[in-house]
Amino acid sequence: MNQPIDNIHEIVAMAWCDKTAFEDIQALTDLSEPQVIAIMRQHLRPSSFRLWRKRVSGRVAKHRKRQTSPNMRKRD
Repeated sequence: MNQPIDNIHEIVAMAWCDKTAFEDIQALTDLSEPQVIAIMRQHLRPSSFRLWRKRVSGRVAKHRKRQTSPNMRKRD
């Protein structure tokens, strides 16, 4: 997990963004979801990390698979 500092800031920004799925982060950086979580844990304050984990846990937008689920409501 030796990512350059500028890349770490970009990864944190993408992970914090609600519209960026973990799959998109992996496509751009080759980092899996657990690796992104480890980076967030390492580079955020503990309270910020807990807030972020609470926000993204189970969030449909952070997982591309869940976005295409047939059970999702479609907007008109």
